Amino acid sequence: MSVTIGRKVPDFSAASTGGEVTLARLAGCKVVLFFYPKDFTPGCTNEAIDFREHHAAFAEAGAIVLGVSRDSLGSHESFKSKLGFSFELISDPDETLCEQFGVMKLKTMYGRQVRGIERSTFVVDGAGKLAHEWRGVKVPGHVPDVLEVVRSIS
Repeated sequence: MSVTIGRKVPDFSAASTGGEVTLARLAGCKVVLFFYPKDFTPGCTNEAIDFREHHAAFAEAGAIVLGVSRDSLGSHESFKSKLGFSFELISDPDETLCEQFGVMKLKTMYGRQVRGIERSTFVVDGAGKLAHEWRGVKVPGHVPDVLEVVRSIS
């Protein structure tokens, strides 16, 4: 099952660095979910730092930012603490959320096929509908694009 723009995103429940997160509890807020492959890797670190640097602007626009990867909560706690993130990180080791958003892909790494998260970002509006998505994200310039879309949602 994958999400569709303009349709309600099915509720989910997931463990995060700030405790249990459910989409239902975030009703009325815009939610930015950014899926990334792995804590502490260069691209993922740069992307998360960009979200950190723009966090106040997202909050001002009424958005909650959540990072999602398959890493453990322990890894997430370390990543968040070391880099000073003011947003929570969701641990999805069983890939439930990854499958719901259709971000698991076969990728080539060092000449071998591996299954992993395709860097992707989703914006859910206050009514719980998927407002925008980016798949196959390139990190440079991405976060300002997401912020522009978030600001455009009433």
